[in-house]
Amino acid sequence: MVIYTKKGDKGETGLYSTSPQKIRVSKNSYRIHAVGAVDELNSYLGVVISYSEDRKLNKILLDIQRNLLTIGSILGGSKLRFITGKARKFEKIIDELEGSLPPLKNFILPGGSQVTAHLHYARSVARRMERVIVRLDEKNRIKPQILVYVNRLSDFLFMLARQQSFKEGVKEEIWIGKKIKVTRDNKK
Repeated sequence: MVIYTKKGDKGETGLYSTSPQKIRVSKNSYRIHAVGAVDELNSYLGVVISYSEDRKLNKILLDIQRNLLTIGSILGGSKLRFITGKARKFEKIIDELEGSLPPLKNFILPGGSQVTAHLHYARSVARRMERVIVRLDEKNRIKPQILVYVNRLSDFLFMLARQQSFKEGVKEEIWIGKKIKVTRDNKK
């Protein structure tokens, strides 16, 4: 099988279609941006897994990767199903983790161990992915269960990062904002 088809050389790509008439769209379309954002997060979760030796964490992340492939396929035009309960599963685990971790009273700075820092970065990539999918939803309605899932996913990755810090005994660095006094000299 040849990996290149040359069909996209003019800036278009094909969407999944069961009809004989093929659907081509610009590679700069909202839909392709959304599919690409899903792919980017999925790839980055692979980076997290490559650093992690935690089998339970890796199993969770592999499950998310499978879900992201399904979401990308749906955004690309497939008729696959995506079950609403996947976001509820996140909520249940988030609630359990919140009960077992030190309570947050401030924002925390992303960082910590390699795995924790990568999980924090994956969370920010998930937020960007969500914004791109929401932009697509404003033009072409997306299944609501996908919107709920991608919203919960970044929260879930944040809690996984916190759990990882806790397991490794890595102190979370808190951020305490300070008011900046504005004087005539530093006004622009």
